[in-house]
This record gives sequence, structure tokens and C-alpha cells, in this order.
Amino acid sequence: MVTIETPDETIRYTADIVLLAAGHVLLIERGWPPHQGAWALPGGHVDRGETSLAASVRELEEEAGITVPVTGLRQVGAFDAPGRDPRGRYVTVAYTATLPAMVQPTAGDDATAARWWPLDALPDLAFDHAEIIAGALSN
Repeated sequence: MVTIETPDETIRYTADIVLLAAGHVLLIERGWPPHQGAWALPGGHVDRGETSLAASVRELEEEAGITVPVTGLRQVGAFDAPGRDPRGRYVTVAYTATLPAMVQPTAGDDATAARWWPLDALPDLAFDHAEIIAGALSN
């Protein structure tokens, strides 16, 4: 996990991925606090020496068992609003990719479930993930 200490606050660096297919988005059910039991995008901490792009691919594989090539991803943007995470200051870089068809996810790591949700019938989402999805769809 990459953490930056500043005189004002500790900043943690994460990556998220908006994986789309056939009018659906892949979400995971969080197994740990915060937002345990809530639906969220696959994602997590960027490890030391790792890029956010590589972290997004790794987290997708760990949490949903789906592999996408780095070349198939494009950046949605950076999300850094204070208060976006109850644990403190988290900055995430989000990426998106579109698959030609939905593939069966397999929940793993800190996800208790992984499934495709229709974009027009999303559940309440953890963190600011609804905003991230909206950003991916508007690009």
C-alpha cells in the first residue's frame, strides 16, 4: 500500500475499475468494513512499486477472477474529494474497460460476491462509486 505523509494528512492511493459489458457493470460485495456488505467497484490499494493501472488489473483479478489486458483500459479520472472514504483521505484513479460479452465472475480476496448489474438498476453503492461509474459512461 502506498501512503504519503504530509504535514496536513496521510493520503492513501487506490485504483478502481469500471468493467462494462452488454449494458451492465461488474460490482463486488464488500466483505470488510467500511461499507461491509455494500456493492462497490472492484479496486483497492496500489502496492509499493506498482502503478494504479497495474493495481486496477490486479484487483479485478483478485476480487472477481476476471483478467483484462492493461492495453484495454482507459483512465476515467482521479477522485479525491475529502470524505469520500470514512477511513481517511483516499485518492483513487479509476479506469474503465468494455468486454464484448459478460463473463462469469468469481468472488475472491475481500469480495463476498461478484455479479453484473444492469446500468439502469444499480444498487446503492459504497464510497463515491456511483460518481465514478457516471464518469466512465460520460467519457
